[in-house]
Amino acid sequence: MNKIVILNRKKIQLYAVIAAVVILAGAYIGWQQSKPALAPAGGEATKQVLHLTTGEFTAQGDNGKKLETYLFYPGTVVAKKGVPVELRITGINGQSHPFVIEGLDIKGNISKGKTTVVSFTPKEAGIYSIVCQTHADPKTGGPMVGYLVIQ
Repeated sequence: MNKIVILNRKKIQLYAVIAAVVILAGAYIGWQQSKPALAPAGGEATKQVLHLTTGEFTAQGDNGKKLETYLFYPGTVVAKKGVPVELRITGINGQSHPFVIEGLDIKGNISKGKTTVVSFTPKEAGIYSIVCQTHADPKTGGPMVGYLVIQ
């Protein structure tokens, strides 16, 4: 049996209003979710926290010799000039990685299973090399170099 539905003008207007309310509510909710996060008062973050880890790749050469290289991961981190930085480097591979950040007069040591924290405020923009002194050349699995970019 077929049913015939008859809509009068009032029902059509009611359905149109309900549809408009649903569309507007959905648009409002979507707009609220897409708002950017607000920065702390003053417009700048109070501290930039950057994370690095030590890593190691190993392989076997065609001649059977073990090949290995050490690295910082990620290889490059970025910070803003004039804003305090807390650089956290966690030792994953290798027992000890004494390092220097060239141009910033910063030295430290990273130990396996521990996190070394270095705090400073960069005064000049530039690219600064983070160099492991143990793995400085190919004979020692290096160079193990990361980069700190100050904008």
